Amino acid sequence: MSTIALPRSVRDTIPLFRDPALLIPVVGTGVLIYLAILPLFMLLLGSFQAEVAPREFVLTLKNYKNAYASEYTYSTFKNSLIFAAGSSALTFFFGTLLAWLVERTNTPLRVVFIPIAVVPLILPGVLEAIAWIFLLSPKFGYINVALMHIFGLESAPFNVFSLGGMIWVHSVGQVPLAFLMMVAAFKSMDPALEESAMMSGANTSQTLRRITLRLLMPTSASVLLILFVRTLESFETPALIGIPARIYVYTSEIYLAFNEYPPDYGRGAALAVGLLILSAAGVWLYTRSTREGKKFQTVTGKAFRPRQFDLGPWRWVGFGFLMVYFLVVVLLPFLVMLWASFLPFFATPSSDALGKLTFENYRYLFGFRPFWDAMQNSIVLALMSATVAMVLTSLIAWIVYKSRLPGSWVLDFLAFVPITVPGIVLGMALILLYVAFPIPIYGTIWVLMIAYVTRYIPYGMRSASGAILQIHGELEEAAAASGASWWETFKRVTLPLLRPGFVAGWIYICIVSFREFSTSVLLATGESRVLSILLFTMFEQGQVTVVAAIGILMILTLLTIVAVFYKLSGRVGIQT
Repeated sequence: MSTIALPRSVRDTIPLFRDPALLIPVVGTGVLIYLAILPLFMLLLGSFQAEVAPREFVLTLKNYKNAYASEYTYSTFKNSLIFAAGSSALTFFFGTLLAWLVERTNTPLRVVFIPIAVVPLILPGVLEAIAWIFLLSPKFGYINVALMHIFGLESAPFNVFSLGGMIWVHSVGQVPLAFLMMVAAFKSMDPALEESAMMSGANTSQTLRRITLRLLMPTSASVLLILFVRTLESFETPALIGIPARIYVYTSEIYLAFNEYPPDYGRGAALAVGLLILSAAGVWLYTRSTREGKKFQTVTGKAFRPRQFDLGPWRWVGFGFLMVYFLVVVLLPFLVMLWASFLPFFATPSSDALGKLTFENYRYLFGFRPFWDAMQNSIVLALMSATVAMVLTSLIAWIVYKSRLPGSWVLDFLAFVPITVPGIVLGMALILLYVAFPIPIYGTIWVLMIAYVTRYIPYGMRSASGAILQIHGELEEAAAASGASWWETFKRVTLPLLRPGFVAGWIYICIVSFREFSTSVLLATGESRVLSILLFTMFEQGQVTVVAAIGILMILTLLTIVAVFYKLSGRVGIQT
C-alpha cells in the first residue's frame, strides 16, 4: 500500500503537521467545550424557551416567572439555605472535632479511628438516607421503637421526615470530607505559636480558642463553603426524606418539574440556572478564601512536629465521643441494613424476628434480571468514566503545566468549570442538549458516561496535575535529546511517572461514578438504569428488605474496589 507524503513546504508551513502534539490542545479544548460549556449554554437557552407547537419554541420569561414568582419560591429558598447552612455547620463541627482528637490530642486508641472516620465514604448517599429512615422513621424506626419501649413514650422522639432530620442524615454522610480536610490542616500547623501560648501560662482551652482555631480560620472558611455548596447540590436526602415530608429544596423542585406530566422543562431549567448561580458563587468564594490563606501561613522550611495537647482525664471523654461516633454513625447504619436484608418483611430486632431470618432476598436478586442489568451498567459506567476522565485530564494537565503553550490556562479553566455544576443541573442540561441535537444517545448508558466524565473532570484534573508537577522537566528533555518523539516521551517517560496520581484519580472517580445518583435520576431510563436508581425506585415501591440486600451487595462491591485501590497503590509505590 502506498502512502501520500505531504510536500516538505507544507509540513514546514503548517505547525500542526510540523508538531502533531499541537493537535492535543486543539482537540482538548474542543472536547472540554463540548462537555462543559455546550450543555450549560443549552440549559440557559432552554430556560428562556417555551414550546408552542411540536418542536417549535419561542423566547419568553414565563419560565422564570413560574419558577421564582410562585407562592412556593420563598419556602424553597428558605429550606435550601437552612438545609445547606445547618448541614455544613454540623458536618464541620463533627469533622473538626474528630480531626482534632485523633491528630492533636492524647486520646486513647486515636490512631484506630482514622480509617474508621473515613468508612462512611463507602456508603452511597442513597443507602445512607435509607439506613437512617430505618433507624429514625416515626412509625417503624428502630431507635424510636426502642426508646418508646424503654421509656414508655407515646410518640416517637425523633422524626427523620423533617428539616432537622434532613440536616442530620446529610451531615453524617459528609463528615469524612470535613475530617480529611481538617486533618490535613492540623498536620501542617507549626506548633511554635501554641507552645509560646502554653509557656505564657495559657491552658489547653485558651490555647485552642485563641491560637489554634484562629490559625485555622482560612481553612475553616474554605471547608464550610465547600460543604455548603455540596449540600446545596445534593439530592439523595431531599429525594428520599424531603419529598415525602413535603419539604422542598432546589434540587427536589427541579426533579419534580421534570417528573410532572407533561414535563415542565422550561421551569426546571430556570430553577437549575438559579441553583447553578448559587453554586458558582459558593465555589468562587471558596477559591477566594483559599487565596487569602497566605495571611495565616505558619509552615516554613524548618522541620517540626505538631504539638499534642494533653487532655488529662478529659482524654477519656474524647475516647467516649469517638466510640459513640463509631457505634452510632458508622456501625449502626450498616448493621440495620444488614439485618433488614435477611428479613422477609421489615421488623424490629426480637427473638421472633430472629427466627425469620432468611436468604430469600438474596435468592430473589440472583434471578432478578433488572438487578443484574443495573449492576452491569454501574460497573461498566464506573470503569469507562474513570478511564476516559483520567486519560483526558492527564493530557490536559501535561498541556497546562509542561507544554508552555500560550493560552493553555484556558484548558485549566474549562476543566474546572464542571465543579460549579450540581449533578441534577448537569442532568437537566444534558436532557435539553440531546433533545435538541439529533444525536441518538439519550436513554442509553453513553449519555450517562458523558455526564459522569463531565462531572468528575475537575477531580481527575486535580489528581493528574499534582502528579505532573512532581515530574522534573529534565527527564522529558533527556528523552527528546535522545531522539524520542513527543508521543514516545509521553508514553515511556511521563505516563509511568504519572501512574500514582493516575491510579488514585481513577479509583476515586470509579467509586463516585458507581454510586452516583443526582445526575442519573434524570438521565437513566429502563435500559440504562443503574444501581442507585434501582434502589430509589424499589424503595418507593415499598420493597425495603430487597433494597437492603441490594445495598449490602453495593457496599461489598465498593469495598472490593477500595481493596484493589490499596493493592495498586502499594505496587505503584514500589515501582516508582
